[in-house]
Amino acid sequence: MNKASKNILVPKHELMSESEVEELLKLYNVTKDKLPKIRKDDPAIQGLGAKVGDVIKITRKNPWTGGESLYYRVVIEAE
Repeated sequence: MNKASKNILVPKHELMSESEVEELLKLYNVTKDKLPKIRKDDPAIQGLGAKVGDVIKITRKNPWTGGESLYYRVVIEAE
C-alpha cells in the first residue's frame, strides 16, 4: 500500500480479474475503450501492480446514505 491509498479521503481501488472485466463489459454492453480512464501513474493505484489495459474498480462510500457506489476505470499510459 502507498501513502495515498491509506488516506481516508481516497476511495478503495481494486484491480479486477479478467473474468470480472468480461462480466462487467457484458453487463453494460461496452468495450474497454468506452470506460473512463485512469493514468498508470495515479497515486491511488500505485502498489496494485496495474498495467495499461487493466480495469480498476473504485468503491466510494456515501456518508449520507451509508451506501456504496462502484466506478470503473481502464488504466492508460502516463503522458
